[in-house]
Amino acid sequence: MGSPRDTSISEKHLVALGRTLQTIREEETTTGLVAVALSYLKSNFHYPFQWLGLYDRFQHALIGAAGITPNDSPVPLLNKALELQPGDIMEQVVIQQRPVGAPDLREEPRAGQWREIAQKLNIQGTIIFPIRYRNQCMGVAVFGSQVWGVTPQSEEKARLSMLLGELAAALYRIEEEQHRQQVKNPSEPLFNLLNRLRQLPHLQQRIEAVVEETQGFIELDRTSIYWFDPHRRCFQRRVSRQKGGRLTVEAAPVADIPVEDVRSFYQSLVADQVVAVGEAKSSLKADMTVKLMQIIQARSLLAAPILYQDQLLGFLSVEGNEGKIWTDLEKNYVRSAGQLIALTAPLETMEDTIQQIKLDQALSSEISRAIFNSDDWNATLKGCAEHVCQHLKVERFLVLLYDEDQENFELCYQHHPAGRKALPPSLDRLNQVDWQMLERSTEAVGIENLADDLKLMAWREPLLSANLQSLLVCSTAPAKPLEGVVVLGHESTRTWNRPERDVLRVVSQQIGLILHQWQLQRQTDHQQKMSDTLQWGLHAMQKISDPTQLEMSAVQNLANVMQVPLVALVTWEPGQKTARISASSISNNKFTLNTDRAIGVYTDPLMQWVLQTDGLLPMNRDELATETLTWLNGSGIGQVIGMALRTTDEYEPTGVLILGDRAERYWPERYLNTFSILVNQLAWVRRYMQLVQRLSIRRSELERLNWYKQRRLKEIYRMLGNNVKRLNDMLQQKDAPSGMRYQQTVRQLGEILSTLVPILKQEQWALQIEQTTIPLASLLRRALERVDPLIKQRQIWSQVHNEEALIIGGDIPKLEFVLYEVLAFACRRSPNNGRLDVWCRPLDANWLELSITDHGVLEPRLVEELYLGQPLDLLAPSTLDRPPGLHLAICQSLMKLMGCEFNLYILEDGRALSRLTIPISDNEL
Repeated sequence: MGSPRDTSISEKHLVALGRTLQTIREEETTTGLVAVALSYLKSNFHYPFQWLGLYDRFQHALIGAAGITPNDSPVPLLNKALELQPGDIMEQVVIQQRPVGAPDLREEPRAGQWREIAQKLNIQGTIIFPIRYRNQCMGVAVFGSQVWGVTPQSEEKARLSMLLGELAAALYRIEEEQHRQQVKNPSEPLFNLLNRLRQLPHLQQRIEAVVEETQGFIELDRTSIYWFDPHRRCFQRRVSRQKGGRLTVEAAPVADIPVEDVRSFYQSLVADQVVAVGEAKSSLKADMTVKLMQIIQARSLLAAPILYQDQLLGFLSVEGNEGKIWTDLEKNYVRSAGQLIALTAPLETMEDTIQQIKLDQALSSEISRAIFNSDDWNATLKGCAEHVCQHLKVERFLVLLYDEDQENFELCYQHHPAGRKALPPSLDRLNQVDWQMLERSTEAVGIENLADDLKLMAWREPLLSANLQSLLVCSTAPAKPLEGVVVLGHESTRTWNRPERDVLRVVSQQIGLILHQWQLQRQTDHQQKMSDTLQWGLHAMQKISDPTQLEMSAVQNLANVMQVPLVALVTWEPGQKTARISASSISNNKFTLNTDRAIGVYTDPLMQWVLQTDGLLPMNRDELATETLTWLNGSGIGQVIGMALRTTDEYEPTGVLILGDRAERYWPERYLNTFSILVNQLAWVRRYMQLVQRLSIRRSELERLNWYKQRRLKEIYRMLGNNVKRLNDMLQQKDAPSGMRYQQTVRQLGEILSTLVPILKQEQWALQIEQTTIPLASLLRRALERVDPLIKQRQIWSQVHNEEALIIGGDIPKLEFVLYEVLAFACRRSPNNGRLDVWCRPLDANWLELSITDHGVLEPRLVEELYLGQPLDLLAPSTLDRPPGLHLAICQSLMKLMGCEFNLYILEDGRALSRLTIPISDNEL
């Protein structure tokens, strides 16, 4: 726990941040936003240099918005547009949208113009944060210090992230608002125009509405509609509106435009082309343009044809007294407005006829219009039900659709007076007699008194409980296979006459079309959803490389696809007798699992039944044994479906997937097929991952073993060579050598042979880690002696710094070989006459850090892959597939196996750093 002082400071920071964020949300200008943000930064973050720049994506530059400098030093460059150059540090922040730090901005090679600023202001440690919103960079925030290498604390990062995130959102909001104000959007006036046209009964009123809306949108001198007279072959103005004036309706032909005078204009309109005459250019020939503009008395014109079924009815024109360059937005709007007039024009001659039909038509015509004038099937059925119930004076209107999966009738729609009891959402399947009666009947079937009639026996109880006494029932497809049924219900007994039967027959057929299309669409949607989900599930499995993540993703995906509250994956290793629940998905607390209990693979009845079944095994809760219910113990589990993760008959299954749901759940065939496909795919992918993982681990172990044995053999070869040379020297001496020298040489040869015994007996196929000790000085001396030929060959100057009298613990031979490999690699990459430094630094009482620095060149990709590990794609080329990367990776894994660390780094001055962390023994030799 922190001190009260720390808590108080943190609370003050949060209060200040909260007030600033609220102010930012309320600010409406960019200048105000930047001022609020900078004021908070100055008060709460003690960086002598703070700068906020806004990103201009068109210029690809940072525009200085505000900032502070040490001692308020003036820097004119900060207030100008700083262009971003490829590869510089500012462009990296803008493009990658991630913070970047520079230990010393004055020496940063990628700083560009900022190096000059940093040198002038003596700025060293610098942090650059992006101001980003929805993957869009709005600017950057630069914080500089006059000390080397500054790093903000986690709490500071969190506050900066919230502040800059809210600032970016506010900047984005202002930018979007400015963009909306600058660009006219034709959709809103067109949408308003559609609403107005729908409410106006006459064509003349619609035309006037179009002219008024167009004049308001384009705002030029005049907007007119010219109607084409095919007999006189001319255009005459029908409606016109002046800028700032009232609408003018021409009562007589005024300003006629003969087709013979403007033939190319007429041909353009017939070809459904928008004609634009403006300041810069015209769509027409020069002579034709002059004639047209003289007739309409304007200098600019935008005209859109009014075409209906390839017949020109006229044109909509926007006219100006001055020259104008027409935009595509204006052209598109005028074209759309002209098309709207074309759609409504034919209604002018039909309005009287329609009015007469409305007066003469019967109920069936009203219902047909209700059905076909609505895209919403629910609204259609509502309108149809109201018409039928009002005309036939009945209380209930029911539409039922047969569900083949559930084998019952789904109540798609029901209409009843307020306060009446609603029927259940589904009704049972009809018996064979009633089914055939509705299928074979060519008209509606009437039931005067349901209580005394033997028809519809399966529905008698729910209908009578809803107080329905008399029914009129008709199939939605008379004399055809039964798909749906329409039922009219009355709360008292009555007789149904022929006209009433005919009305329901017509209505049922119309509704049948809707139900058929709706059912097809629902089936298509279900199939598409299953297909999409299946594709997504298969694709998701293929993208995952971790077995545990694969199992969790698979059960979650199955829960979504199958729409079940419980999915459990039970797995075991080949040869094991007990299994465990490795992954599960539970969306209902009544469907629980005992994940701590071990499950007998060969003793649990459910496991054995599933493993012995080729495919799916559905079971009810009553069929589950007591032993199974100890782990499958949810009270809501009414039935389960199990399937083994089996790839082929030759391979043993290593898992079982269990689905759990309520007892009354029905499983359509498409769900079970999808389940089988996903389980089979999971089995194959899981087996593949396990094989790859095992082979990768085994390969790594054998590479370590081979590397170690190779180094031991080289060392033994070197030692044997030295002793053989010594024996040869003794034999060549004139004086007989002493026996003691012979014994010493023989004893050394015996010690060399004894070192081979543990390798031959204990490390045949795997490395064994043994704990021994050695003085640090001896370890370094022996390692440097081995690389001495390389040092002399390349004339490298080497030195050990801060060497202390410490005892090193661990598997010394392996540590020695790793140290030799690192030193040898450093010598090979060092230039001739280079320098090699070994730094010793105890981290604490238990660990020592050995740092080896040289002036050699390290491949950045090698350093990155050593830090991140082998790429996920095992087939992708890697620097760790071949020496020296392979040997360094082996050294790294061997150090990790011994509980130590090894890493490579590239220092800021370009030197290479090899860092080893090895244990210090607390025992003396």
